[in-house]
Amino acid sequence: MSCNLSLFRSEPCKDSVGGLDKVYFVNYGTMGDITYDTTNTDSIEAVAGTPSAYEYDIKGTSSFTQNIQSSRENGTTAFEQVLELSLHKLTVADHKELKLLSWGRPHVIIKDNNGNYFLAGLEHGMDVSGGTVVTGGAMGDLSGYTLTLTGMEKLPANFLDADPTTTGFTVVNS
Repeated sequence: MSCNLSLFRSEPCKDSVGGLDKVYFVNYGTMGDITYDTTNTDSIEAVAGTPSAYEYDIKGTSSFTQNIQSSRENGTTAFEQVLELSLHKLTVADHKELKLLSWGRPHVIIKDNNGNYFLAGLEHGMDVSGGTVVTGGAMGDLSGYTLTLTGMEKLPANFLDADPTTTGFTVVNS
C-alpha cells in the first residue's frame, strides 16, 4: 500500500455547519457483505440483506468525533470513534432499550446537519463506554440520558452514498 499523497485541498466554502440530526443503531453482525462505491472506496454503496436500523432523533449537544491514534514507534494507526449523545426525557421504554444498547455493540449510522451519513463501528461495533441517567436540579436542566459510545477501527468511519433506506437498511422509526 502506497502512503504517498495523491490529492490537493483548497480552502472550501463556509457553507457547512456542525451538529448531528439523527443516529441509527444496527445490531452487530446483521449487515452482511458491504458494497463500496467503485470510484470512491471510502464510501459505502449498499449492504447485503435488509438489516434493521433503529432511528433516534437527536438535537442539541450530541457530537461525533474521530480521534486519529498514530504511532511512529509502533508503525500503527487506528481511529477512535466517539459518539456523544444527549437524549431528552426519561421513559420506561427508553430505559429498556438503552440497557440493551449498553449490553450490545452496535454498528451506528450517524447523520450530521449537512446531510452526510457515516457508518461507525463497521468492523468491531461501538460500545457504550459511559453515560448518565439524569434529572437536573433546576426546571430547565436535562431530564434524560447522556451516552458515550466508543469504537476503535482500522479506518475512519465510511460515508454512506445515500440515506440508510437507499443503501439497503430497513429503517425502524415507529
